[in-house]
Amino acid sequence: MSTISTSDYRGVYHFSPKEKWMNDPNGMVFFKGEYHLFYQHHPFGTTWGPMHWGHAVTRDLVTWEELPIALAPDEHGMIFSGSAVVDWNNTSGFFDDEPGLVAIFTHHQEVADHHPVQRQSLAYSKDSGRTWIKYEGNPVLEHESFVDFRDPKVFWHEQTKEWIMIIACGQTVCLYHSPDLKDWTVGSEFGTGIGSHDGVWECPDLFPLAVDGDMSQEKWVMLVSIGADPAFKEGSRTQYFTGDFNGTTFVPDEASHTVRWLDYGRDNYAGVSWSDIPAEDGRRLFMGWMSNWMYANQTPTEDYRGAMTIARELTLETRNSKVVLIQRPARELEQFRTSVLSLQDASISQVSELLSTLHLINYEIHAEWASDQSVQFALRSGMDYETLVGVDANRNEVYIDRSRSGVGSFHEHFLGRHGAELKVDDGKQHLRIFVDYSSVEVFANDGQAVITDLIYPDAGSKGISVQSGNKDLVFSSLHIYELSPIRTEGQSE
Repeated sequence: MSTISTSDYRGVYHFSPKEKWMNDPNGMVFFKGEYHLFYQHHPFGTTWGPMHWGHAVTRDLVTWEELPIALAPDEHGMIFSGSAVVDWNNTSGFFDDEPGLVAIFTHHQEVADHHPVQRQSLAYSKDSGRTWIKYEGNPVLEHESFVDFRDPKVFWHEQTKEWIMIIACGQTVCLYHSPDLKDWTVGSEFGTGIGSHDGVWECPDLFPLAVDGDMSQEKWVMLVSIGADPAFKEGSRTQYFTGDFNGTTFVPDEASHTVRWLDYGRDNYAGVSWSDIPAEDGRRLFMGWMSNWMYANQTPTEDYRGAMTIARELTLETRNSKVVLIQRPARELEQFRTSVLSLQDASISQVSELLSTLHLINYEIHAEWASDQSVQFALRSGMDYETLVGVDANRNEVYIDRSRSGVGSFHEHFLGRHGAELKVDDGKQHLRIFVDYSSVEVFANDGQAVITDLIYPDAGSKGISVQSGNKDLVFSSLHIYELSPIRTEGQSE
């Protein structure tokens, strides 16, 4: 019988609701200095149920203020996933002199003796998202044949001066365009014969990114999450495509004909990017739901269930002669660091001795060493538990092994090892590891390969150790920082 207290699992620098159920991030938009996060929320239970939009805001991507529920079910059904935008030029006609926020979301309605009906609707806010008015003309978009027709992600396309919607349509995505967010015209459909179809397609996103920082080499990135299917032990996960978009049609490039995953762990799903990040910032910021539909309703927490990944910046970069999607932790996390250990050119024996004195739960490790050497860290280790994170240089692989990470009996496929191919082009291994009460996020070789996994050790599992097959290994640098944001009024406790 486990002695682990389920109150020990809430992360200190990851967003989770104060209570009850949370899944997909929704309506992520930046407006008047605030990053808004809406999310799928069941306010009356800790498993999936009647969906509302929960709401939280942050100014630093780490400390959050939870706000009242933004959208609740109505005569059109539950409030499923969607997006939000700033209507700067009042194309919708909802506003007067000042721009405002418009949410575009799926109404999901159960129908007796018939499959559910999914239609797209609008709501708008004139007070920075604090209160919302549902559009009296809802729904604004429906489809006669798609059973799954949901999760609209909307953005302004400057070249055509129209709003674009990408929406999940079962095993494809559809692209629509509109002048005013109310009247939508279908443009094209994408997905037949390309990508992974191991589950239903969900929560798409579409945005441009410069290649290697050069806007003349811009490509469009499409994210598509796929739902869990019992036939595949990986459960739900997210793939990406790159190509061109002209306002109507997305044309994938040759690289997109190989399935590429955003994250090689089990717990980064339904993630999308923030809308309306100011041009002077220029980043494409992303956050995902840190769980997996394979076991999301069974994870061993009390009072609440669900958390988000750390915020990440997405870029397109050429690595080993291929253009790939790179993820880096948002720089805002660095202001919450407290240095615990900082070493240069340190032998593994010296590092091992110093690590043996540390007892940490929420922290970051940043390590560099020669690319031909294998290294393995044991994290959140205690009497019975440890999570292994390492690089196997012989197999060109980075991995998390959570086989002995803590509680895992709630699902047969939870415990195990998850790896990603890792190719090095500068002679060094670079590893950033973010550890919190119930999660590990690994960014290898400056974001080339990413693995996100939940873990459930006991609160006493605070040990850190390292090992390598080469007793003469030297870390060119090793930094450990405790991450502990100062909580603000209204933030999750």
